Amino acid sequence: MKITFLLLLTMLCLGCGYSTPQAAAPQPGTKPTIAALVPNAANSGDPQFMLTVNGSSFSSNAVINWNGAAQATTRVTAGQLTATIPATAIANPGAVPVTVTNPATPGSGGVYGSGGTAASTSSPMTFTVN
Repeated sequence: MKITFLLLLTMLCLGCGYSTPQAAAPQPGTKPTIAALVPNAANSGDPQFMLTVNGSSFSSNAVINWNGAAQATTRVTAGQLTATIPATAIANPGAVPVTVTNPATPGSGGVYGSGGTAASTSSPMTFTVN
């Protein structure tokens, strides 16, 4: 009788989802928006330069991506980021996509904890190398 009761109780708990707590899924992150690149063009062969990205919704650890590669980024305000772009990145003429990524944030964990937020990347803006 005790074994039957224990088996019944175990099946009830497993069937109701009381077995292993599931981590909460990450929530969508805040998508940054780029309004302007300063400067928005350079000449091939120029020396390195400081790129300023103006926009909105930049997190404290937002990153400027130059042609898909993350750059060492400084957050000036929630609407302005800067990064030094090396001369090698503008050695050849062409259009370079620039984006900003707000990285994912970890959740608080626990049985009912937050799943954090997912990374979110802005739409690209084109930088022109003449």
